[in-house]
Amino acid sequence: MTKKPYNGIYRQTLFILGKLSVPVLTTYLHLDEINTVQEINAAVVNVSGRQRMLSQRTALFALRLVCTKDKQAQEELRSGLLADLDLMERSHKGLIEGDRDLKLPGHPSPTVQSMYFAAPLNLDRQVRQYIDQARAIARSSSEELIPDNPHLCYILTESSKNLVEALDSVVNQYQKESDTEQLAIHIYQAQLYEKSCAATAQAVSQGKKLEQALQELQQAQSQLVEKEKMSNLGCLVAGVAHEINNPVSFIYGNLNYATDYIQNLLDLLKVYEEEYPKPSVVLQEKIDEIDLEFLKEDLPKVMYSMEVGAKRIHQIVRSLRNFSRSDEELIQVVDIHEGIDNTLLILQNRLKAHGDNEGIEIVKEYSNLPLIECYSGQINQVLMNLIGNAIDELENLSSDVCSYPKKIKISTEFCHSGTIILRIADNGQGMTEDVKARLFEPFFTTKPVGKGTGLGLSISYQIVVEKHQGSIECISQPGEGTEFIIEIPVVQRQQEEITNELESVA
Repeated sequence: MTKKPYNGIYRQTLFILGKLSVPVLTTYLHLDEINTVQEINAAVVNVSGRQRMLSQRTALFALRLVCTKDKQAQEELRSGLLADLDLMERSHKGLIEGDRDLKLPGHPSPTVQSMYFAAPLNLDRQVRQYIDQARAIARSSSEELIPDNPHLCYILTESSKNLVEALDSVVNQYQKESDTEQLAIHIYQAQLYEKSCAATAQAVSQGKKLEQALQELQQAQSQLVEKEKMSNLGCLVAGVAHEINNPVSFIYGNLNYATDYIQNLLDLLKVYEEEYPKPSVVLQEKIDEIDLEFLKEDLPKVMYSMEVGAKRIHQIVRSLRNFSRSDEELIQVVDIHEGIDNTLLILQNRLKAHGDNEGIEIVKEYSNLPLIECYSGQINQVLMNLIGNAIDELENLSSDVCSYPKKIKISTEFCHSGTIILRIADNGQGMTEDVKARLFEPFFTTKPVGKGTGLGLSISYQIVVEKHQGSIECISQPGEGTEFIIEIPVVQRQQEEITNELESVA
């Protein structure tokens, strides 16, 4: 095989093209066309090279046929020889006229055409004569299979010199034309890519800027919507709490008087029974009808139950009012435990057992914490998001998957560095590393469509990190639950102090 004349340029072009990404190549370099041309060229070169191999193999079959006296072995050699000759004839015809199964287009170039049908090679004539001579020896009788058989002498000479040299010349020409054609295609496509590179880079850069701007705009709009929703929810809760508070206060305030009045009446009834131990028939019937003894025993219990219920409603109203405080622009000193308890009170209905849901147990491990400075409304929003997500996770666990009690553990800790640590952990199914890596991205959610916006954790991250100079971290593995760890300074420094400190460091 002769040396490829364009080897250096060819390799350099492929090296450059190899650096390009697949999508860019597909867009600009018409890879389907290139692959088709390469496939056809490879088929042509392979088939033409196979002709050389077939000429030598058929000569070997013929030689072994002459040297073998075993009848069965002779028949096997005849079959092998004829099969190779059929393949050699089909390949030769395909190179000239085309063969779809062999992926041969036919119609060789003028140069190859002349090598096939014109002097000095006349390869077509040489191949056909060779095949005829080889078929003749395959059809020879056992007596004719002798070493000086003229057909054998012919094919041995041709396969070792004349024919093989002619085939080598054609193979080299095919290889040269294939390299030249593919090189021309690669150079053309590389030039086309080079021209479009600048425009593509500019378009990609502008697209990234536009995508970033659009994402920031969507995030800002969504945050405004979420902020407005929380504000409206706060106003609604505050209004409801106010409306409930007035009648509850009236009921709660009068329960003491009602209790005293009832006790006075019971005392009076006791004195009356002592003074008149034998009531009249009519009075005795009424006493039996109303079951006076049970009434005297149960009435104080009813009053106590009403007092407990009124206190509970009063506590709920106070929690609602605390939760809905509109203080987004004001830092207040608050008890973080009170915020947690208020949030749990709001979510109490989702924690109770109902239907097939056996309920969720809340485990509290509160440490002795100081009051902290924060935007309490925003911290309540973070608590609502994290605890709400934990409830969502546990609610989605079927009884087949979850054979253990569902729990949410909430613990707090004070650090001597001047921060508090809040941990909210569930014993759900956890999450993969891929999901955890995107957890705080805006609009990313694993919930079904309509169940989540993908903004809760993103907004929580901004509130904790940007608004309160704290940190939020997620620890989770598949099958081992999820834990969120929030760390917030006890004392909030003003934004101006932080900015001035950063500028002085810079």
